[in-house]
Amino acid sequence: MEKYISADDIRYQLANLKQLTFEVTDACNLRCKYCAYGEFYNDYDRRENKTLSLSAATRLIDYLNAYWNSEWNMSQNRNVYISFYGGEPLLNMPFIESVVAYVEKLHSPHRSFTFSMTTNAILLEKYMDFLVAHDFNLLVSLDGNEYNTSYRVDHAGRAVFAGIVRNADALRRKYPDYFEKKVNFNAVLHNRNSVGDIYRFFKKQYNKIPGIGELNNSGIRPDKLELFAKTYRNSRESLRQEENYEIIEKDMFVKSATYQTLTTFLHQYSGFVYRDYTDLLFGRPEKTIPTGTCIPFGKRMFVTVNGKIMPCERIGQQFALGQVSDSGIDIDAEHIADAYNMYYSKLEKQCKKCYRFESCIQCIFNLKNLEDNPVCHGFMSREDFNSYKVAQLDFLRRNPEEYYRIMEEVVVE
Repeated sequence: MEKYISADDIRYQLANLKQLTFEVTDACNLRCKYCAYGEFYNDYDRRENKTLSLSAATRLIDYLNAYWNSEWNMSQNRNVYISFYGGEPLLNMPFIESVVAYVEKLHSPHRSFTFSMTTNAILLEKYMDFLVAHDFNLLVSLDGNEYNTSYRVDHAGRAVFAGIVRNADALRRKYPDYFEKKVNFNAVLHNRNSVGDIYRFFKKQYNKIPGIGELNNSGIRPDKLELFAKTYRNSRESLRQEENYEIIEKDMFVKSATYQTLTTFLHQYSGFVYRDYTDLLFGRPEKTIPTGTCIPFGKRMFVTVNGKIMPCERIGQQFALGQVSDSGIDIDAEHIADAYNMYYSKLEKQCKKCYRFESCIQCIFNLKNLEDNPVCHGFMSREDFNSYKVAQLDFLRRNPEEYYRIMEEVVVE
């Protein structure tokens, strides 16, 4: 089997990690109908109102800090995001407070730290003073207006829109500068809202452009496929149904599907983007890794409430890369590299024939039958790629100023 990545590649990523995310608890004070840990899906561990062990978390931080202070570190002063996720993370505030205190006292001369959190905002007013004091980047989950948000309900099935908005408004009144600079919103797109609905609500209510995410279409229970199909909406199609979609699209910029695709195209094919000085002086290395799957820990590390170490929170928990517990850390770099090399080898023949190989964004963990005979959803023939290229160039022909906007304002990690 060919080696696409090695154990040393894994160690390098650990030493230069950009984000560490803790699933603080699997408990939640809401029961959203489309939750990634809800009735649609079957690729996650059973939710049992657990909390992540503080000693396991601090043990992992120490483990990573040893890498950050090792010869594997190539970052003179990298900022690392320490993020808190759930469930609803504010249900386990003592854990968050303790981790923040621990990180702020950590001896790590080559690292600075930024704290962030995704929250449903039900407990936001109660804890907002702490979040502001420690300069958290805050991402609030809200799907638009009252009807748009009607899938977000508590355990008794009651609507929670009014409470979320009340708490967000309380934060804005007390800390207006913080709210402006550090608070963002994320909406889930479904059959009770649209990209236009979401955009208009947040522009009017908060003068902000929200992130808009589609429902995850992997790991769906077979008996829920029909209901999922009724609930799911495609963001690009939803936006194009708006009468003034081009105005909305320009204002949303890289938070829209069109600009995300164009940004990837320009950064891969313009010839004017360099990751570092080595690329600038000697040219970009030829891409050798099949698919667009991230190298393990290349973007983040996600730790579940059960101590599973994942490459991110967006894939099934059966693909854990290691384990953290009160007794130790189990990250076997050789084993991880071997597993990824096996996965890559299953897609190599398809990737070699794909004309979008250089700009692939397909994650292997979202493919069916990964262990056996996976088929890539993103495969492009020569004809498909030419159509894709023509579409990007046609957009730039009609909107030439957007080339400069993307090249000057967007940094792709």
